[in-house]
Amino acid sequence: MRSLPLFHRIAGQPVIVLGEGAAAEPKRRLVERAGGLVETDLQAGIDRGARLAFVAHDDQAMCEGDSLRLRCAGVLVNVVDRPDLCEFTVPSLLERDPVLVAVGTSGVSAGFAKQLRLRLEALLPAQLGTLAEALGEARSAIRTRFPEGQARRRALDAALAPGGVLDPLADGSAERVDAWLAASQAPPQALHEFTLSSDDPDNLTLRQARLLGTADAVIADPAISPEILDRARADAVRLVHPHEGPQPAGIVVRLLR
Repeated sequence: MRSLPLFHRIAGQPVIVLGEGAAAEPKRRLVERAGGLVETDLQAGIDRGARLAFVAHDDQAMCEGDSLRLRCAGVLVNVVDRPDLCEFTVPSLLERDPVLVAVGTSGVSAGFAKQLRLRLEALLPAQLGTLAEALGEARSAIRTRFPEGQARRRALDAALAPGGVLDPLADGSAERVDAWLAASQAPPQALHEFTLSSDDPDNLTLRQARLLGTADAVIADPAISPEILDRARADAVRLVHPHEGPQPAGIVVRLLR
C-alpha cells in the first residue's frame, strides 16, 4: 500500500485551512461536516494544538512555505493539487451513516476515485447505515452469545456473507438482527485447502478470495506470492507449510503450489 488508510476523529478539534476561493472552500465544508473547528490562521492553529492542515493558496510559493512551517510544527499537511507536498490525502467519500466508505488513489487521480465512488453509490443500499446501527446496539448481546472472539467473528462473517441472514445488500437485513441472534450458532471450525498455479490474486476464484478474506489462519507454502497473501485478513495468523503443530482454531486456509 502506498498509504495507510485511517479514519481520523476531529469533532471539536481545530483544523487549519489556509487559502481562499474554490480550492479552500470544499476543505472547510469537509472539516465542518466531520465536526472540526476551522482555523484560518496558521500560527493560531498551531497554538491551539491543530494536528491537521489543508493548504489551498493560489500562489504555489505560499503553499510550499506554509506546508514547510506546518510540518516543522508537527502538523500533518494536505496541499491541494500538490501530492508531492501531501502527508495525507482525502479520499472520495460515500456515506451511509454511520458507514463511511472511502475510495482513494494515494493522490494519483481524484477524478478516478470519484468515478469509483459513484459506481459504489449505485450498488450500496440506503439501509446499510440502519444495519450497522442495529449491530452496534446488539454489540453486548452478541458478545454474550459468542464470548469467544473467533466464534463471534465466524458467526458474523456467516451472517453478513452474500446470501446470509444479515447480507448487507439484501432488503430487510436490519430487521433480522434480533432473530439471527436468538437462533444463530457459530459455524464449525474448518480447513480449506487450495492448490494455486498463479501468483496473480485476480486469478483467485470468488470462493477462494472470500475464504482468504475471512480466515482466522493461513498456512501457506513459501512459494505463495505476497500478493496472494495480502488478500487475507491483516490479523489472520500466518503459518508456513508444512505446519507440524496443532491446527489453529477457526477457519483455516492452506495454500499450496
